[in-house]
Amino acid sequence: MHYVSDGFFAAMNVLHTILTNKIFYVTFSTWFIAQVMKVLIFLIINRKFDFRLLVGTGGMPSSHTATVTAVTMCIGLATGFDTPVFMVCLCFAIVVISDAMGVRRAAGRQAAVLNKIMDEMAEHKFKYEKRMKELLGHTPLEAIAGIVIGIILPLLMF
Repeated sequence: MHYVSDGFFAAMNVLHTILTNKIFYVTFSTWFIAQVMKVLIFLIINRKFDFRLLVGTGGMPSSHTATVTAVTMCIGLATGFDTPVFMVCLCFAIVVISDAMGVRRAAGRQAAVLNKIMDEMAEHKFKYEKRMKELLGHTPLEAIAGIVIGIILPLLMF
């Protein structure tokens, strides 16, 4: 039984180390603030509250972009902007942001077309699956907003 308690306390120590790490909590806070902003912007524009935006993908601003930009900024601030680990983070951020605007955006457009086809087929009583999620990717403006949030918040919080 002694080994079980040692393993539990070791796991709790690791969890504590992660949760109290400045890079983690600044990055997580940036993601959370971007998600809340997404809900608020949608609420202001559409006068509707959509809880799914708090945990979902797509929308303004891009929380994926804000998150990878924030972790990249935190690494740069902690280790220097000329270190190998910063360069790895920068490359990772470029890939994530490109994917958010490219592949995921295209998949969202395809979902919109498929949903339109399904709506048209529904008029003839055709049975189909539930509608696909169309808000998958980001416009360049949504990604830029995420980048700005991902730079500013770490500068303020780090």
